[in-house]
Amino acid sequence: MSDMSHAMTSAEYVQHHLNGWVIGERGTFMSINMDTMIVSWVLGILFLGAFYLVARRIKSGVPSGFQNFVELLCEWVDNTVADSYHRPRGFVTPLAITIFVWVLMMNLMDLVPVDLIPWTISLVTSTPYQDVYFKAVPTADPSLTFGLSISVFFLVIFFNLKSKGIFGLGKEMLSSPFGPWMFPLNIAFRLLDEIVKPLSLSLRLFGNLFAGELIFILIALLPWWIQWTLGGIWAIFHILVVVIQAFVFMMLTIIYLAMAQDDH
Repeated sequence: MSDMSHAMTSAEYVQHHLNGWVIGERGTFMSINMDTMIVSWVLGILFLGAFYLVARRIKSGVPSGFQNFVELLCEWVDNTVADSYHRPRGFVTPLAITIFVWVLMMNLMDLVPVDLIPWTISLVTSTPYQDVYFKAVPTADPSLTFGLSISVFFLVIFFNLKSKGIFGLGKEMLSSPFGPWMFPLNIAFRLLDEIVKPLSLSLRLFGNLFAGELIFILIALLPWWIQWTLGGIWAIFHILVVVIQAFVFMMLTIIYLAMAQDDH
């Protein structure tokens, strides 16, 4: 266990790191997870600002430096979208880039040492470490992952209505997959299918990042001389997890939007 947490028991230390900075009554609908809001907004602004500067300073010819990285990333995402979404990509490709980069940046916060930010806040504000609650990984907060998945859910509904219209969508819900005479079962299956999409998106991302964060917290309980060895090994493995989870969230979003415009 780190020196700054020597006054805590192991259980108190784990509980301390699993509780974030909350305004309002913790666990209620009206509470606000301020650490999630701050970190996600800061990362989002950094992402948009960096890409905006690249777009403003873009040079013709062979790109170099960060411009080369951004162009390669955008080209890779556009090709990935084109493989699954066979319609004009003017909206979907920027959406996919935003999802992948933003979720990846939030996931990478899991590689920040678990005591670093609370210790820094404690030092700057002269607040006892035990009273500083701050979770640095927004995607380990189910409120954020559900918020992202619900946004995708509304986009799926919009794309359904845009491509099929109200009557076309209603006809599809009533008659697919078992024919019009089985419309109650068709509606039940369709509602279940639509509800499962945001649930699977949010829980998959949250579960993987929460598990990774918990392992880092448990490693921090070990003696200092072994923390860096185990933490380094887990961090190397976890890099794959954070990248894959950002990619999976992006790909499922693309697939759901493509399915929304296909005839079932």
